[in-house]
Amino acid sequence: MKIDLTDTTSSKINKALVQGRHALGTPAVGMVLTMVIVTDEENAYDSIKAAEEASHEHPSRTLVVIKRHSRTLRDRTSSRLDAEVRVGADAGTGETVVLRLYGEVSDHADSVVLPLLLPDAPVVVWWPVDAPDNPARDPLGALAQRRITDLYAVEAPLTTLETRVASYAPGDTDLAWTRLTPWRSMLAAALDQARAEVISAAVESEAENPSAELLARWLEARLRVPVERIVTAGPVVTAVRLGTEKGEVVIDRPEGPLATLSLPGQPSRTMALKVRATSELIAEELRRLDADEMYAIALRGKDSHEDAPTGAKENRTHV
Repeated sequence: MKIDLTDTTSSKINKALVQGRHALGTPAVGMVLTMVIVTDEENAYDSIKAAEEASHEHPSRTLVVIKRHSRTLRDRTSSRLDAEVRVGADAGTGETVVLRLYGEVSDHADSVVLPLLLPDAPVVVWWPVDAPDNPARDPLGALAQRRITDLYAVEAPLTTLETRVASYAPGDTDLAWTRLTPWRSMLAAALDQARAEVISAAVESEAENPSAELLARWLEARLRVPVERIVTAGPVVTAVRLGTEKGEVVIDRPEGPLATLSLPGQPSRTMALKVRATSELIAEELRRLDADEMYAIALRGKDSHEDAPTGAKENRTHV
């Protein structure tokens, strides 16, 4: 069910949501959080689709904030809020409200969003594109327990990565980091099997890949060895090589959904390591809404262990 509202208010949008639920015979919806997506028209469709797919695991109210760029002087001086309310099958397992902000109201998106948040429920803000330099201090970001950005969506990801280091606050995370979860799990399992001290490491990827850089920094922090960055022609992260006194531990995925794991003294084996869809990444991020300490460690890289308390620093056989 869809309800279109023109030149509306947050109060009228809330009434439309109630009316929509009653019309469908489901006045009480078991939603667990509010997802705020800040995007543009070009990326809105894909972002909404990803959020709706993720809502099958995490029923949520999704608020999509689109700030429309005014083309005429009249548009720039006028202020208007249009909304598209979706409930039922048109909104996954929750509710979706697409908010289009014009004129002066676009500078006060937080005032529009605040009355639409689910009461007593966590808030997550996701910027698929054009994330602020300091998400925690952004007016919308300040409403959230978790703030999701994506370094893959910027022109200079490694430069922006340094900005993320400087502005990090508990609750920040990035989909470039989320994409590494299968790699991190496989590396941890491989080192548990190898039971050998790591003395060198290398990460292979396409140039300027933010996930590869975060992975290299995480390995430097956890293993306390220099990590070589090697540029390859393959997509995203293509291989990780860990040198040990027993031989080399290698995870190699030049292309496709399968990777080859090689351990010293053992036959190579093939394992699943696919590139996951955005909806899967968002669903993973919504499973935990506390601070992502591992992301903070990866951002700081080799400097992370300098701040670790005695007893918290790990040896070079585990990641």
